[in-house]
Amino acid sequence: MPAPSSNGESGAAKVWTHLQAGDRAWLQDLAGQAGPGARVALVGGAVRDALLGKTPLDLDVVVEGTDAAALAAQTGLPFLVHPAFGNATLTLPDGRHVDLVRARRESYPVPGAHPVPTPGSLTDDLRRRDFGLNALALLLGPQGPAALLDEVGGREDLRARVLRPLYPRSLHEDASRLVRGARLAGRLGLTAHPELLRQVPDALRMAPRTPRLNTELRLLLHEPRPGRAAQVLANWGAGSLLPEGARERLAALDARRDAGQNVPAQAYAAALLSCAPDPAALADRLGLGEKPGALLARALSDAPVPPGSPEGVLRALLRPDAYPVLTGRDVVALGVPPGPAVGAALAHLAALRQAGQVRSPEEERAALSAYLRRVPPSP
Repeated sequence: MPAPSSNGESGAAKVWTHLQAGDRAWLQDLAGQAGPGARVALVGGAVRDALLGKTPLDLDVVVEGTDAAALAAQTGLPFLVHPAFGNATLTLPDGRHVDLVRARRESYPVPGAHPVPTPGSLTDDLRRRDFGLNALALLLGPQGPAALLDEVGGREDLRARVLRPLYPRSLHEDASRLVRGARLAGRLGLTAHPELLRQVPDALRMAPRTPRLNTELRLLLHEPRPGRAAQVLANWGAGSLLPEGARERLAALDARRDAGQNVPAQAYAAALLSCAPDPAALADRLGLGEKPGALLARALSDAPVPPGSPEGVLRALLRPDAYPVLTGRDVVALGVPPGPAVGAALAHLAALRQAGQVRSPEEERAALSAYLRRVPPSP
């Protein structure tokens, strides 16, 4: 594998500069609390994003030579221990969470299942990761950054903006890495290394045996531009991981988001469900909950919705011929007296819409006038 980066000092300074001041102070304190002989490193996405000139908010820390749970307790922050991995999740004063991870090796006795962890070194921990540009680490000391560790040539991948798996069976053992890679590629404008593309068919064969892939598909809907990530999957020959037509609908929502419309993640999830033969089964498989399905039902209904609402945006996408239907207030203004007559008039118009006999607000008004001539309002 490539040698560690020779210009780690300048890289370390760049990462350190792009961290928030409060995060720098907290990381220094953490390194001091770890004690002599221990190593503490900021790893993964935070280091990657800082080298790209971004300010990371999510922090992941690996510790070697000390107990992660004990170190978490020393911080005085609220924390939760995960005994199976020897890790802890801390809650910072601003509400963000930090994963404090014991350095480890991992093996996959059964591809697609959860890996089996064993204690390891910081180097082992970096070499077990998914892509080269996610295997960078900022070694920390009580005085601040000590060095940028690049055990696998990840910084060169970052310069070339390339996603490279770290070993030949990477996507076979964990097919969810394929979707995670597409999320990163869509967000950061990365290209696939030939080794990644070589592994795609194997990842697709393993996808049904990899439950974590469903989690990654759910996270795809929370990307800044989910349609881009979906397009990446299609470009890599993995478009079949999404229902037919989903890529186009997600891309259409990206365009609406770019235009300033309100398109929350729930709207993307509802658009995804709209493409599925069995939306309820897909929602259950991806763990989407009930809200996207309810949002989809409202968008497909004839109930009035504000044009700029998520329901309105979805309706414009899924029912381009839909129009603003008459509301209770509208029919009262047209002569229907308040009370039960309003519900009867609206039910009559709904039946006409269902039969395709009215196709615009103007036609609804004309139909309502005819209805009132047949059924005069009660005095």
